[in-house]
Amino acid sequence: MKKIFLASVFSLIAHSAWAANHQVQMLDIGADKAPMVFEPAVLHIAVGDSVTFLPTNKGHNVESKSVPEGAEHFKSELDQEFTVTLDKEGIYLYTCPPHSMMNMNGVIIVGEPVNLEESKEYAKSRMERRAMSNKGRLMQYLDSIDSQAAEQSAEADKNAAP
Repeated sequence: MKKIFLASVFSLIAHSAWAANHQVQMLDIGADKAPMVFEPAVLHIAVGDSVTFLPTNKGHNVESKSVPEGAEHFKSELDQEFTVTLDKEGIYLYTCPPHSMMNMNGVIIVGEPVNLEESKEYAKSRMERRAMSNKGRLMQYLDSIDSQAAEQSAEADKNAAP
């Protein structure tokens, strides 16, 4: 019994030692001069990694809107740094509630985008249609995932050819 317990403890320590922490800034103006953005807007991480949201400008917070099946939703307090560990594979869509009408949304891909179609449907029907400005931004983010997957598939096919 003691050996099983010690193996479990060492496994947890090893996992947390390998997990990375990524940062996402909540900004009034992005590097490309776009208003009300998360940077990076699309983040690809490994299962078990954490993300820290930094309220670089005042008046921001973060709230998940669509998460993979079995994943926990998350929500931060206004103007507070917030860290979440994501342990379910798939796409997480999130927003800044005070600026959701300005389409201040972001995407985190944990592992593989296994719920891409569901995420696109949710984004289109619930998030994009409420936006008063920056229309289409979130769908562009999600479409970029399709493009990346197509490029990776083509590259894999090319490498597999004799």
